[in-house]
Amino acid sequence: MIRQAIEKDIPKIGDLLSQVDLVHHNGRPDIFKIGRKYSDAELRELLRDADRPILVSVDEEDNVRGYCFCMYQQHINNSVLTDIKTLYIDDLCVDEAMRGKHIGRELYEAAVALARENGCYNLTLNVWSCNPSALRFYEKCGLLPQKIGMEVIL
Repeated sequence: MIRQAIEKDIPKIGDLLSQVDLVHHNGRPDIFKIGRKYSDAELRELLRDADRPILVSVDEEDNVRGYCFCMYQQHINNSVLTDIKTLYIDDLCVDEAMRGKHIGRELYEAAVALARENGCYNLTLNVWSCNPSALRFYEKCGLLPQKIGMEVIL
């Protein structure tokens, strides 16, 4: 089942945030420190922000198995960009013990449904090239590159 995250989910969401961080740290230790993207206090604030919904997948006992952090974006009256409304997936994670059970796909599809229900033109996300399994997952979901970030390490 997919539902909106609530305060009791914060400890498990924190654990999952640490799992994501470790993937990124292992892939790019020059960029990512070991830690968490959001503290418990920041998570409490996010849970109250209607423009930043957090979806969770839960089992029959209401235990969190994965999450999808979303964010509505719109550039009204921008000199270059159109006024389209976008749902941006800020972070999607399935507990490493639960991977391969299509939970990520369910979370992604729930985000797509949320975007459609709220009049979004598109859904976007970023994926780090040091996370090839995430890249393959999103390609299987039908996402295509919108833009490519490039770097040179000096």
